Order: sequence, then C-alpha cells, then structure tokens
Amino acid sequence: MGTRTDAALAEVLAAREGLAEEIDRLEAAGRAAVDIPAKIKRSPAKAAAIAGGGAFLVLGGPKRVYRKARKAVTGREDAPLPKSLLPKDIDKALRKIGSDGDEVRGTIERDFAKYLDVRAKERRKEGIQAATIGILTAALRPIGIRAGKQIAERMLNPDPAAFDEQLRKVRDRTAAARGGKTGDDSGAGPESGAGL
Repeated sequence: MGTRTDAALAEVLAAREGLAEEIDRLEAAGRAAVDIPAKIKRSPAKAAAIAGGGAFLVLGGPKRVYRKARKAVTGREDAPLPKSLLPKDIDKALRKIGSDGDEVRGTIERDFAKYLDVRAKERRKEGIQAATIGILTAALRPIGIRAGKQIAERMLNPDPAAFDEQLRKVRDRTAAARGGKTGDDSGAGPESGAGL
C-alpha cells in the first residue's frame, strides 16, 4: 500500500509542478500580449498600422467606404429625409391648385403618373445597381470580417522575444517566492522535454 501512496503522491506533486509551470506560461503570455510600449518600441510601423486598422473599424470606416463606393457606382448620394411635412403645408399646396376636390385629385394623379413614368428607367437602373452592390457586399463582407479578426489577433499576439522575456521574469519571481532555482537554470523547463 505504501508504494501506491508514494506513486500517487509523486503524481500529485508532478501535476502541481506542471500546473505551476502552465500558470507561469499563461501569466507570461498575458504580460507579453499587453506590453504595448515594448511592442511599439520594437516595431513602430507595425504598431501604427494595427492601431490605424483598429481605429478604422471602430470609427465606422468600412461603412463610409461602402457609401463612397456606392456613390461612385450609382452616381448619387442618398437624399436626406425631409425634416417634416406638416398638414398645414399640404393644405397650402392643395389650395394653390384650386378649391374643387375632383380637380385637385385629378391634378395630383396626373402629376404622380408623370413622376412614375420619368422614374421608371431610373428605378430599373437603380435595381440593377442595388443588386450589384448587394452581391459585392456579400462577397466582401467575409473578407472584412477576416481582416478585422486578423487585426485583433495581431494586437493580442505576444511577440516571441517579449514572451520569453516575460516568462523568464515570471519564473525568476516565482522561483524566488518558492525559494528554488531561478528561470536561468534550464534543467526542467517545458522546452527541454523534462516532465512530459
């Protein structure tokens, strides 16, 4: 029975040591990922590009680019909505037409029919353009989503050199707290394969 207990105790201690090592690695990865000043110092152009891409997404850049592209393709902007069309404005416009209700209705119907005839060609053209823009949007949306995810991954991805430096610091600190060896002693680290 003593051998099994000793084996179980050895397994628990090995698991505890493995857990401590993984905690150290996780802490080092977290510290290296959020060490923004060091990332900026190592590669300022890359950091500026990532920050610019993030700002572009946050400030609604894709929507603005889409609107400008749509304007370039269709040749017009969306008309702003009217502030208000109050009933008094409608009454005023109708009184200008005349006081006979049938005459007013006839005038409105004729003007509306002319409007529909004039707009028929433009509506067909807009339908084709809207379909084209819809297809392009559907095709480009996954690309934009993937680019956004890549920007986020690059912002949070620790640099290997920074990760190694943070891991060394964490190992030194935890070894000093435990009263053991420092991180410079490379005997039983996970990279060496010992304990696997």
